[in-house]
Amino acid sequence: MGLFERYLSVWIGLAIVVGVGLGAWFPDAAASIAALEAAGINLPIAVLIWGMIFPMLLAVDFSSIGAIRQQPRTANQRPVDQQKFSRRTGF
Repeated sequence: MGLFERYLSVWIGLAIVVGVGLGAWFPDAAASIAALEAAGINLPIAVLIWGMIFPMLLAVDFSSIGAIRQQPRTANQRPVDQQKFSRRTGF
């Protein structure tokens, strides 16, 4: 396990503490964020939830992102996973 996965509970706890602290120091910010909505949907929350779900939909392997610089490709090359996907689905 990597550093992030190993201490995930710590990161979540820190995020909660920071969020509570920011709410205490900037109480008007919560009202401003709550006012950003469309069709009854809070836009900042929608964007953050989408940001959590979208990588799972794509099955992103975050450990391989660092290797992108080591294996540059031209514009017409497609990654192996994408080639497998296109053969199975026709896309």
